[in-house]
Amino acid sequence: WMPFLRTCAEGEGIPMSEAGDPLSILANDAQIARWLSQGLPDDAVSKENGAIVVNSERWPLMIDPQLQGIKWVMNKEQENNLHVVRLTQKTMLRTLEAAIAAGEPVLIENMGERIEAVLNPVIARATTKRGASRLTLKLGDKEIDYNPDFQLYLHTKLSNPHYPPEVQAEAALVNFTVTQAGLEDQLLAMTL
Repeated sequence: WMPFLRTCAEGEGIPMSEAGDPLSILANDAQIARWLSQGLPDDAVSKENGAIVVNSERWPLMIDPQLQGIKWVMNKEQENNLHVVRLTQKTMLRTLEAAIAAGEPVLIENMGERIEAVLNPVIARATTKRGASRLTLKLGDKEIDYNPDFQLYLHTKLSNPHYPPEVQAEAALVNFTVTQAGLEDQLLAMTL
């Protein structure tokens, strides 16, 4: 990618810095320091994953077998009244409805490879505009008010899940699985 951009920059005159670091564009040092204090591991992959989770237009679907990403999200969203639910809970839909209307974050943890069909409008952000500024969302057989401050986090412990293409198209898959280099970085950071 970088050689292609450099060629374009020389031929077309596209302005470009010498070192193209996407992380420095998506997050500044203060944000990264805040994430680290909230429990995000101190390695390059985790910082990049954090930037994707925070900046993506799609809801993040975190592949997190070591539970590092979920710990960070829980600490990060604690002050925003985070609701943690599972698909198997009987009160999951009521909790989701209330959070969507109030604009509060929801974490659906321990998901399998199958996502309930009732969640598809939420994941796809299939909102409808009613009147001048009111947004609604159809959840099951109900139409509920949609608050733009609502945030959804999807989480799975599976290390190699196979989601259908429509889920991959609607959610941002973020792999929090620890790599060998990431583990080395985390251990060095703990030692220091």
